[in-house]
Amino acid sequence: MTAQPTGPGALPPWAPDPTRQRLADYTIEDVLNMPADAPRVELGDGVLFVVPSPSHGHQRIGYLLCRWLDDNAPPEFEPSLAVGVAMNTKNTLEPDVVLLHRPVTMEHHFSEPEQVAVVVEIVSPSTKRRDRFEKPADYAAAGIKHYWRIEQSPVHVYAYDLGPNGSYQLVGDSDTELVLTAPFEIRLPIEAITP
Repeated sequence: MTAQPTGPGALPPWAPDPTRQRLADYTIEDVLNMPADAPRVELGDGVLFVVPSPSHGHQRIGYLLCRWLDDNAPPEFEPSLAVGVAMNTKNTLEPDVVLLHRPVTMEHHFSEPEQVAVVVEIVSPSTKRRDRFEKPADYAAAGIKHYWRIEQSPVHVYAYDLGPNGSYQLVGDSDTELVLTAPFEIRLPIEAITP
């Protein structure tokens, strides 16, 4: 069922322009100027990709992690849900959770990669390939130092640090307690983020 208006004069829901999609000429300015009722999108080499709506369990993991980070991260960090990272003018990503270096401008939807301390993707059936392979390569290329991937059913966290070769190296993984030394001393009980 949809809540879209029907009848004479009703506008169709927003969708990317097919010509601009073929030309791959969308920019971050176009994303920032999208109508309020437009879906959440990522921008990849000038092409808009609609971000699938996450399941309840997916959202709950993200919320619980964000809350745990808010309670446990040092004051120089600010956790946030569902805000974008502007990789460059033709590429944006929409991670599930980010841990940002303060100060944070609360009115902005996008952060620059250098402001991101940790980027987190929660893997869903429809996002497996992007979250496991494509996005880590993009985050690494942007120089984001820490990438976490969370698998569901059962919840399992994989933590990666950016290595000297410019790619991520696994530094920790657990389905019981994630223990890390960067970007701060972390002892994350996995049950704390399990719905």
